[in-house]
Amino acid sequence: MVKHFNQFVKLTVIIGSLLALAACSSTGETDGSETGGDSSSSSSSSSGSSARTNPGSGSGQLTQEEIRAQNALEQTVFYFDFDVAEFQPQDRQTLIYHARDLAANANKRVRLEGHADERGTREYNLALGERRANGILNFLIVNGASRSQIEVVSYGEERPAATGQTERAYGLNRRVEIVER
Repeated sequence: MVKHFNQFVKLTVIIGSLLALAACSSTGETDGSETGGDSSSSSSSSSGSSARTNPGSGSGQLTQEEIRAQNALEQTVFYFDFDVAEFQPQDRQTLIYHARDLAANANKRVRLEGHADERGTREYNLALGERRANGILNFLIVNGASRSQIEVVSYGEERPAATGQTERAYGLNRRVEIVER
């Protein structure tokens, strides 16, 4: 009974937060922090009021903000530039959704798996994968996640997503994956 009540409270907090965010985004003002700078995403947020539902309508449809949150949580792989440990600016908003999801679900646990391409020594790539994962860890914590929910591991070059010595393969291997535990 208590478990169901806790889940209800968490769900209520998530929905309330998403509705508050949706209300903020419906003002038509932008602060330039839209993901990726894609003009289609900013135009959809300002013209998307017709897609929103009345919270009391009971229609079961999701608001645009709830859809954005779901889509963001589906992205679990974040790519990095060569020899860089900072995640890409267009991933900020997606990572904020992940942090909020962790903050709203205290029992949820994830593992951040850092990876590198095969260039460099084994030791260097292990350290680079760890720095990448720790960069995302710190961002998640600053945005509401608890450190106790997150484990960090580096595989360096040991678990490539793509084989070969092409720029495409290297790019797919320079990543951090968020894996639910």
